[in-house]
Amino acid sequence: MMRATVKRDLAVTRRNALPRWWVAAMACVFALAALPAPAAGKPDLSGFWNLAGGVPKDKVLLGKLPPNTVILEDTGAAEFPAGEFGGLKVKPHALEAAKRWNPRDDMKLSNACKPPSIVYAMQGPFPIEIFQGTEFIIIKLEYFDLVRIVFMDGRPQPGPDYPLSKVGFSTGRWEGDTLVVETTHLEPATITNNGLTHSDKVRVIERFRLSADGNTLMATQEFEDPEVLDNRGARFIAWKRQPGEHVYPYECDPTFALEYQKG
Repeated sequence: MMRATVKRDLAVTRRNALPRWWVAAMACVFALAALPAPAAGKPDLSGFWNLAGGVPKDKVLLGKLPPNTVILEDTGAAEFPAGEFGGLKVKPHALEAAKRWNPRDDMKLSNACKPPSIVYAMQGPFPIEIFQGTEFIIIKLEYFDLVRIVFMDGRPQPGPDYPLSKVGFSTGRWEGDTLVVETTHLEPATITNNGLTHSDKVRVIERFRLSADGNTLMATQEFEDPEVLDNRGARFIAWKRQPGEHVYPYECDPTFALEYQKG
């Protein structure tokens, strides 16, 4: 898939593209934000995390997945071929829309820099950076410069008039050593990189948990969409801690799509 190729290429090149002064400047900016310290007795997920392959699926997290959930095996650079959706039971109208999808449409100048929602973006091969406080947690993605705010103050999800976005509205809570994040109000966007798209009714539940040595961040991302799916999907995602690193700006230039149109 063409966007899969793009995200693999950019994941490599952007790590070497920017001066180190920018990294230091960004570190100062976030330090000045003065987030409250993480809650006492809770794991500290703060830091830079690089996507890691080959990490065994965490049995504790998998045990929290509800029945009628299928685990998609497309984390990172892996992608499904046309017509394959990893066991998701797709409703007929959504399946027909996926069949009409043309990958070259993603590489038009008007579409090349449109970000996906977190349903697709969190499992991409780009790193994340977490800033953890008591009232909220910030998750900054390098992929398309997406920034998520997870409210930890007990507020409810907003009503239907709240604006949609690619990061949605996220609330979080601790269940023992596991951070549970619920996200709604997402704009329709990619589920899998072969034409399957979720609606604005999608609901995402993520669970984040540290390994025993604290160097691996493991997560499950489960999602349900009553307008698109007859079952639930989930991904297992893992990242490795890299102290002293920070995410880089994505700064998407749509003209790169012209090279892929030549192929």
